[in-house]
Amino acid sequence: MREPIRVTSSVVIPGAALELRTSRSSGPGGQNVNKVASKVDVRVDLALVEGLPPAARARLEALSANRRDRSGRLVVTSQRTRDQGRNLEDAREKVKRLVERALLPPRRRLATKVTPGAREERLREKKLAGQRKRARRHALADD
Repeated sequence: MREPIRVTSSVVIPGAALELRTSRSSGPGGQNVNKVASKVDVRVDLALVEGLPPAARARLEALSANRRDRSGRLVVTSQRTRDQGRNLEDAREKVKRLVERALLPPRRRLATKVTPGAREERLREKKLAGQRKRARRHALADD
């Protein structure tokens, strides 16, 4: 039985939602890299995550959209160290951080007005661009 990942007191990724795979790492390890399967892939069935509010679940789906396998499971990989156990902990921490990010609602954007100085600068730049184009047009006519 795999150890569950406790994200908060109410949000838990059960062990049944996790699948672990190991393979040879392309990272550090010297001659050992060819013998030991230190790279860890953790696959998470997001539908089995417990205690996730619907809005956070939708954010998690969006955040993990580019990290999914064919069956829709989240895939997190770690090959940072030479040790399989530490890579496993690193991968589990990555999953936890991703779910924590999904739990935070996005900050509301405060609408701001364009300052008069910025508006004047924009218009000045537009006039300069027009002058440059006009100068080019006259230069081509002279040729």
